[in-house]
Amino acid sequence: MQGKDSCIAVYSRKSKFTGKGESVGNQIELCREYIRLHYGEAAPEQMIVYEDEGFSGGNLNRPAFKRMMDAAKKHEFKAIIVYRLDRISRNISDFAGLIEELSRLDIAFVSIREQFDTSSPMGRAMMYIASVFSQLERETIAERIRDNMHELAKTGRWLGGVTPTGYGSESVKTVTVDGKTKKACKLRLIPEEAEIVKLIYDLYVETDSQTVTEAELMRRGIKTKNDRYYTRFSIKAILQNPVYLIADQDAYGYFAERNAELFSSAEEFDGVHGMMVYNRTDQEKGRATRWRPVSQWIVSVGQHPGLIPGNVWIRVQESLERNKSKAYRKPRKNEALLTGLLYCSCGSRMYPKPGKRKTEEGKQIYTYVCKRKERSQRSLCSMKNANGNGLDRAVLDQLSKLKADQEILIGRLEQSRKWAAASRTDYEERLLALRREKADTKKKTEALVDSLTDLGDSTARENVVKRIEQLNQDCQETEYRIGELESLASQKELKEGEFDGLCRYLSEFRSAINEMTIEQKREAVRRLVYKVVWDGNCAHVVLFGAAEEVYKPHWGEDSK
Repeated sequence: MQGKDSCIAVYSRKSKFTGKGESVGNQIELCREYIRLHYGEAAPEQMIVYEDEGFSGGNLNRPAFKRMMDAAKKHEFKAIIVYRLDRISRNISDFAGLIEELSRLDIAFVSIREQFDTSSPMGRAMMYIASVFSQLERETIAERIRDNMHELAKTGRWLGGVTPTGYGSESVKTVTVDGKTKKACKLRLIPEEAEIVKLIYDLYVETDSQTVTEAELMRRGIKTKNDRYYTRFSIKAILQNPVYLIADQDAYGYFAERNAELFSSAEEFDGVHGMMVYNRTDQEKGRATRWRPVSQWIVSVGQHPGLIPGNVWIRVQESLERNKSKAYRKPRKNEALLTGLLYCSCGSRMYPKPGKRKTEEGKQIYTYVCKRKERSQRSLCSMKNANGNGLDRAVLDQLSKLKADQEILIGRLEQSRKWAAASRTDYEERLLALRREKADTKKKTEALVDSLTDLGDSTARENVVKRIEQLNQDCQETEYRIGELESLASQKELKEGEFDGLCRYLSEFRSAINEMTIEQKREAVRRLVYKVVWDGNCAHVVLFGAAEEVYKPHWGEDSK
């Protein structure tokens, strides 16, 4: 590791990905040039770069920034260089705290654009003044956004983005008083999707259960736009969305009683149109989306037809709030060893479900249940549950006996390692093809985005927008496949050090297992086992680094 006296940290941030203007790459190059001029020709070679792409400057909750501050506390560099002050933060309190922390650590802070350097008292004073204006800018932007929401609420228009199930987006032209033509978007009904939305509400009202609603949708083979089964989370998103709410008098009363900002009069709640609600959520990168209280919502009657009567929608919201306390919560203490490793032969993961009884030793009795079976309530899988306590004991027992067959087993692992090395070429070829596919999709998307300007108000514009959305979806799916394949490649490859370590671990496992805590046993199993497949009668264990067909011990009654 390089010492404090020789290293300089460079931090760059941009809210959105772009290769233009003050991109992360451009910021780094400007900082590199500054370091070369002020610290000498050799200094850029000792530069440590921290990059946050796609993160807001509203707070300091950014991964690269956190890593940089951890390194600062270890005195791994002598200065932090940024291109511009607001790359660090637009929050005055955050910024002031940062400067104080760096001063305590005796680390200089330099902002190139504003020419601030905390190594001097004047530089520190000017830095604080500039950060005040930076926060003022941030608060002004937030105020403008809210004012814009107010204006949009008056029109009840759709802001764009992914449309909710049941609706598509269409462009609408309006002529202003001065004769200018303005374009906006509104939602149009998609009848077949709208029927699914109505069915989801009907099933939930009938059963008062997201789980039962999910199972019934799976049993009927009803899927989302992306050809996936509805989950409890996607069902809840539909049930909570006020876009489906018919603007009737019940709806008006609901929002008026909760002091929402209403931009439509009681007379405009005509019992036909749906609702447009803005400012519902507080979204910040790096943390879960938070729902704002209804009193902060900006509400207007939309231009689209509503689907769910007010009294039904309100009853559903009350039920969702009431059922919060019944939601499944993961047990604090989990005795199961195979969580994350155990699969049903249908391909779905199995998870431990605690029972009400305990063993004579006072341990929790649990079973492993197929997730697909549980979600579909046996309509898509009817695999017998596995006795969790018995299956865990059987796996540990068999792993502890591996020493007796160690020579044979290690020989097989050696063969599997050679197989993994040969198959890695195949993985790399497939990864290369997927990366090319992703790059090609991005080029097509960019070309279509550029063409929107030329299309103007052409009727072809809507088709181009749909194609862009489809290409974006294709790109996301390709990224998922790339990640999955990279993970498989790394899991299948058993390097020299790992192979030797596994051989040693096998010889020590038997003598140590009885002395281990539950956490140590779980970690030990994960060092040896890649996955376990349950077929209803037998468990098939695949050791880490082995081809999946190489090692399949079978247990009879012990694992049931």
